[in-house]
Amino acid sequence: MMRHILILILALSTALLIGCEEKSSESLGNWLGQSEQSYTPVVKGKALEFPHDHGPHNDFRHEWWYLTANLIDENGKALGIQWTQFRVAVDPQQKPSSGNWHSQQMYMAHSAVTTGTLHYADEKWSRAHPELAGVESAPFRVFIDDWQWRSSTQELFPATLIAKSKEFSYSLTLTSSAPYQKQGEQGYSVKSADKSVASYYYSQPFIQVSGEVTIDGHRHNVTGQGWIDREWSSQFLLDSQQGWDWFALRLNKETSLVVFQLRDSSTGEANYAHAKLMHEDGSGQAFSIDDITLQVIQQTAIEGRPYPTSWRIQIPSQQIDVSVSALNPMAKMPLTVPYWEGPVSLSGSHSGTGYMELTGY
Repeated sequence: MMRHILILILALSTALLIGCEEKSSESLGNWLGQSEQSYTPVVKGKALEFPHDHGPHNDFRHEWWYLTANLIDENGKALGIQWTQFRVAVDPQQKPSSGNWHSQQMYMAHSAVTTGTLHYADEKWSRAHPELAGVESAPFRVFIDDWQWRSSTQELFPATLIAKSKEFSYSLTLTSSAPYQKQGEQGYSVKSADKSVASYYYSQPFIQVSGEVTIDGHRHNVTGQGWIDREWSSQFLLDSQQGWDWFALRLNKETSLVVFQLRDSSTGEANYAHAKLMHEDGSGQAFSIDDITLQVIQQTAIEGRPYPTSWRIQIPSQQIDVSVSALNPMAKMPLTVPYWEGPVSLSGSHSGTGYMELTGY
């Protein structure tokens, strides 16, 4: 459901931004009528290559660069920031350009800041254009207007991250020397029990963050830890899948844990789950749905909808048994495509911080 809503919104917005001339409704129908098979498929065994795969994969339908960070200000107060840039291809074939404003690629960016008492979020949209939005490789840059991730080399790090909105802004320095973590089987990440849907997916869960966050005109000097996920595919969900629950958790300084489950649209129950324990030296261990137990502890009603904002996560074979609680249970992203996203704390067998995303509710 979430996948089809996102494609519909992006296609409608692209029709406006690209400026279709005659038969715009027919073009829109063509976009919406295309199957995922018209785009490049995700195949098992393809090796991820760095720094090449930091950049865009325009022949796939969807892609994102997704950063979250758990921060502490100079007064010891916790806050979180999120920055995401999405790319969506609106046509599987690159057509001859009809001018500098024609593009087959659409970009959308989200940014947010969350404390224990407030949650602000904003978004930007743009077609791909060198002056508006895109991804550059030498040096690496992902941008929409003045929201941008900018590196000094072709690698992701070191980098600066800048986003400015009406209620908040941030200017952060990002560094990391840890190896990238390839999710699934060497970057081939299955998203369904029948293995018919998959993505290419890698992460960097060991990022050092410092800089400034301004909220309602008040500047905060911050330090903390960040996490970026890079993922691209031509189909992320089956029609029978409603949405997902995703957790990025730091168990200690050297160890992080990613856990996600996908829910069935008819029952609301999980029909696929995956987890990976990741160490700063680049090693890791993956777990399947049979190894993981996720239990909702508490829900929060937001605009008449219940969101599970407190969970118990168990992986008995690793002696992991943690309670995960939202820093701010009201952290729903009130954007074109609404979802819940915010920082969390964990307690139990391990203590630490992380981020949680809830879609399809």
